[in-house]
Amino acid sequence: MNNVLRLLLITSTLSACSLAPDFVVPDMHPPAAYKEQLVDTEISERQGNWKAAEPLEATDRGEWWKIFGDETLNKLEQDAQAANPSLQAAAARVEQARSSVRASASTIFPTIEFGGNAVRAQPSTAGVVAFGGSPSSQLNPYTLYSAQGVASYEVDLFGRVRDNEKALRADTAATEATYRSVLLALQADVAQHYFSLRSLDAERALLQGTIGVRREATRIMQRRFDLGETGEQDLARTESELASTQAELAALDRQRASLEHALAVLLGVMPSEFTLAEAPLNALPREVPAGLPSSLLERRPDIAAAQDAMAAANARIGVARTAFFPSLALTASGGYESTSLSDLFLWSNRVWALGQTAGSALAMTVFDNGRTIARVDRADAAYQEAVANYRGQVLGAFREVEDGLAGQRLLSAQSALQNTAASAATRTLALIQMR
Repeated sequence: MNNVLRLLLITSTLSACSLAPDFVVPDMHPPAAYKEQLVDTEISERQGNWKAAEPLEATDRGEWWKIFGDETLNKLEQDAQAANPSLQAAAARVEQARSSVRASASTIFPTIEFGGNAVRAQPSTAGVVAFGGSPSSQLNPYTLYSAQGVASYEVDLFGRVRDNEKALRADTAATEATYRSVLLALQADVAQHYFSLRSLDAERALLQGTIGVRREATRIMQRRFDLGETGEQDLARTESELASTQAELAALDRQRASLEHALAVLLGVMPSEFTLAEAPLNALPREVPAGLPSSLLERRPDIAAAQDAMAAANARIGVARTAFFPSLALTASGGYESTSLSDLFLWSNRVWALGQTAGSALAMTVFDNGRTIARVDRADAAYQEAVANYRGQVLGAFREVEDGLAGQRLLSAQSALQNTAASAATRTLALIQMR
């Protein structure tokens, strides 16, 4: 009994071991502030034309598009999340990963199987002679019935099973983060397509007004030409300007149709079944604060996915290293055997066995021509790849934020200048009409 307890103690100690390295997330040393935020602060102090973004802590982070206060956009976002094929595929991948974790977790516990069998056999006369019988003895064929259960269990020596489960759990976390990344990208694409369509509608309205003005100018120029007050060159110029503006409107119509079709695909509907009514964008969307650079590493799901991928690769190093050490498989079977089906379950017909009936319970690879070393090296290289991917993902995330802040700042300045130009053009038009 003491030997059994000692064996169980040693086995449990080895099961608690893990050969995987300690996982440490690389420190990317995020800056204290974004570069473009500092530029905004300098411009604000120098010109006084920039308004600080309002805090949005009370806003539901899961439905960030609601800060724009557009009911049509809210409806489109809901439709996209309900029917987008790419999002549904990502959700299915999450379920696949979770199922793999459940399958791996089950290997920590014993596997119990039950089955029955019937074998029809004819003994050879050679066996009868070997035991002193007559060569002419005839043995009748018989049927051997059996019913037994088998319990098998692989002892988790050196944490191979647990490290494998840990790797699968990290893979699942990465898949879930990827799903959130796909969801976030879908939400952003829907909002971007929607506001692009509204911007085109505003531009179309402006062009339609311009066409009306140019038609009137052409009519006036035609009348002056008929009265001999101007030459044919001036008439041709006004007609050319009218045709050019009409061509720009046709190009905008083509661009709008393409955007509308792309938005339909994001919503998971046929382009022929979707139409977004024309509604010019009257006001610019509100500014969205970027937050602190350090919090970006926690908010971005793509960064979380890269970090979980690192954790999975790190755990698989431990799985690969366990091949250098022994593995232990325990098996127990018990049941009944009889040549008579009616007597199969009699207590006297019971059979049982402990240990492997074939192969070795305790096995260890002594020589494999460097295969195990190659697998460990491959696991190490996969971890280094995951680390490099994580660093690249973080750098890409910071670049995207800086691009967004720069675009927000420069487009705001461009919009202000265009508003000034539009006001001047409106005054010019009024003066021309009065003339």
